[in-house]
Amino acid sequence: MGWVKGQVWEVKRWTERLFSLKVDADVEPFKAGQYNRLRLFVGGEWVARPYSYVNPPDVRPLEFHLVTVPEGPLTNRLIHLQPGDDVELMPRSTGLFTLDQLPDARDLWLLATGTGLGPFLSMLGTDEPWDRFEHIRLVHSVRYGAELTYRDRIEGFQRRAPGRFHYQPLVTREVLEDAPQTRIPVALQDGRLEAWCGLGVDSGHSQVMICGNPDMVRDTQAVLKERGLQRNRRGHPGQITVENYW
Repeated sequence: MGWVKGQVWEVKRWTERLFSLKVDADVEPFKAGQYNRLRLFVGGEWVARPYSYVNPPDVRPLEFHLVTVPEGPLTNRLIHLQPGDDVELMPRSTGLFTLDQLPDARDLWLLATGTGLGPFLSMLGTDEPWDRFEHIRLVHSVRYGAELTYRDRIEGFQRRAPGRFHYQPLVTREVLEDAPQTRIPVALQDGRLEAWCGLGVDSGHSQVMICGNPDMVRDTQAVLKERGLQRNRRGHPGQITVENYW
């Protein structure tokens, strides 16, 4: 399958390393939570990496939430692109980190670190989570407060469903008034996360999606499994669905 040419609309820098990239490209319809691949010609060869959509499927331009990594050949080029520059994408998206893979439940928990927030924003921009779940909790953990991105968009979700939706930011390396200093698995294990969110996590009525740092994904799964929650697998419905970033 060939690649399609996209044109950069905007590069928004949140911090020195954290940015969002908007691209206009003719890609096939996709599901919220899926990802595409971006590629550039770098150092005499094509370099491609997978990135999840931030935009809902019916919204254009396409949007991706990225962080540069040391010596990363692609992200360190993408952050310096300008409107009108070209970047290539796959015509067809992929991935099973989507809401249609989840069994029905009363409550939906979305747990993210860093740019793992992206696919959850795509999902929340559709009607599906609001139609299927009575309560939705979005938890975003970062190192520093400046990395708590997309606050305006999240406030829009709060206005859409007051009383049903709760956003809980966490930071790990500084003290902020509105974001407790802790990690997701720690706050989940000691009960603080559920207290802050006003909702319990239980195998009988919760679906939990986890996206981001592999250490967070692993540790959070371990806490949930201690409570009797299990991975959601084909043919064996459970309560935990995960996506590792990097």
